[in-house]
Amino acid sequence: MGLLSHLFFPWGIILQALAILHFIRRRPDTYWIFVILFLGPLGALIYLLIEAAPDLNFLSRQSARGFSRRKRIRELEALVQVNTAVGNFEELGDLYMDEGRLPQARAAFDKSIAAGDRTQRPGGLRDSAASSNIDPFYKRGACAVLMGDAAAAISDLERVVAQDPAYDFHRAQGLLAQAYALTNQKEKAEALFRQATQTSTMSETYLNFASLLASEGRNTEAREWARKVLEKAPAMPVYLRRRERPWFSQARKFLKHLPA
Repeated sequence: MGLLSHLFFPWGIILQALAILHFIRRRPDTYWIFVILFLGPLGALIYLLIEAAPDLNFLSRQSARGFSRRKRIRELEALVQVNTAVGNFEELGDLYMDEGRLPQARAAFDKSIAAGDRTQRPGGLRDSAASSNIDPFYKRGACAVLMGDAAAAISDLERVVAQDPAYDFHRAQGLLAQAYALTNQKEKAEALFRQATQTSTMSETYLNFASLLASEGRNTEAREWARKVLEKAPAMPVYLRRRERPWFSQARKFLKHLPA
């Protein structure tokens, strides 16, 4: 038995190292670090099977979808050279956003909106279906906020919120509030954050609101909103907790650096 342990000793250390690295990167429930450390290689193996293996499966699915998405992007990039239909630019913008290519996405939504403006009925009136489609304005505004160009986002997001305050599960309100905050319109930002958070539980909105409060020295309130992000975790299904991990990590960092 001792000889067997000796033979497998290096692999046990490797298993524990892999498990600890995954834990540091993904930050799952805290009890896992005790499982890894106190149960040794067996605990590391259990952790990797339960926590890391689903991540690998998720990454493989994401990789397959990413390959398909990039293929479709190439097709659309060729198509819009000859067919400038609104829908082609919208789909291209959506795919760019999924890939994290925000400048290209923003440009695609610019072209979608411009193409919609050219879609006019006889007499010079814009097609009603095109005029009621606020999605490209919303996504162009979202791209602008995420790129740090909050001032440019405001008119697009105000248009969306005026037409549908609950658009995208109230994320439009949250992004407009963030745009106000980033352009030093703090009273308008707080009012809209409070309105959005009456019904929205989006971590992004909670953390942006917490950042606004912290910028005004209201650290107790800021801490409460950041904690709300972490308090959601226990009641979440596993797949949602995995998706929300980046926000949980941001919330922990925010609380760590927030003055007492």
